[in-house]
Amino acid sequence: MMLFQQNTVRVVLTAVIGLILLVIAIIYSTFAGTMQLDVKTVWQSLWEPADTVERAVVWDLRLPRALTGALVGACLAVSGVLMQGITRNPLVEPKIIGVSAGASLFIVVLTVLMPDFPPEWTPFVAMAGAAAGGLLVYSLASQRGVTPIGLTLAGVAVSLFLNALMMGILVIDLETAGVVIFWLAGGLAGRDWAHVSMILPWAAGGFLFAWALAKRMNALQLGDEVAQGLGISLEKTRLYAALITIALAGSAVAVAGPIGFVGLVVPHVTRALVGGDHRVLIPVSAVIGACLLVCGDIAARTIREPLEWPVGVLTAFLGGPFFLYLLRKERER
Repeated sequence: MMLFQQNTVRVVLTAVIGLILLVIAIIYSTFAGTMQLDVKTVWQSLWEPADTVERAVVWDLRLPRALTGALVGACLAVSGVLMQGITRNPLVEPKIIGVSAGASLFIVVLTVLMPDFPPEWTPFVAMAGAAAGGLLVYSLASQRGVTPIGLTLAGVAVSLFLNALMMGILVIDLETAGVVIFWLAGGLAGRDWAHVSMILPWAAGGFLFAWALAKRMNALQLGDEVAQGLGISLEKTRLYAALITIALAGSAVAVAGPIGFVGLVVPHVTRALVGGDHRVLIPVSAVIGACLLVCGDIAARTIREPLEWPVGVLTAFLGGPFFLYLLRKERER
């Protein structure tokens, strides 16, 4: 039985256009920057091995940066879809309900206390922090019954508290503060193939498990009683979705810092384009999220060349007003 109906042509067209735009954005990302390169130079740098500055810029700096941005954007978008699905709350995303702040705090503490910690283990630390932040927010919000606005306010409060803790730690250790503060703004500067390797397994596994959970997520949107009537275990579905969310959001924070609002904006935009069927919503959101962050990173490093903004600043400019619009809409219901 089809729980959701969608226009197949519209879905396919949206997915194809999204993929084309993503490929164009990644290709353009190899051209854009302080050193302007032409098509021939980029092509030769990609396929013809040579020890040149141009090849180093394209192959070692720009291409892995673009791929990291695409994976981070996709992870944040899918984690937002799952969060909004299990809570049935249109206002949530990793940064708003404390998940990103918890992951960031654990990484900051790790950086200060154990600067020689193996970087490949960083995602595990970030996931532990993400789980701690999310549980703290949910426990506060559930004291008087979980409501969309109550969960959001608890998330904002916990995020502010955890961010204050991070700032306090960095004030004590000024030597680390210079590096970490730029990371806390959320950015892709300096990301290389090691970061691609770090996030890729978590992203691939998270996407596959999220898509496998799509039918159960569809049932949740019909209400708890209907979902149980269809044979869906509410507790297991929410637990699995929460674990996938923690893996996706934690790995994204581990490699790019706490980039906000991608997980809020992209699911809403995707629903408007392809509908609410999670079998479609999850993969298309991943594509749109990847495209959004790659394009945002291009803008961040070209708007004021040679200066570079953290891409998290641009996503905040985009997502902040959108969040206020959703909040006002929710209060009017």
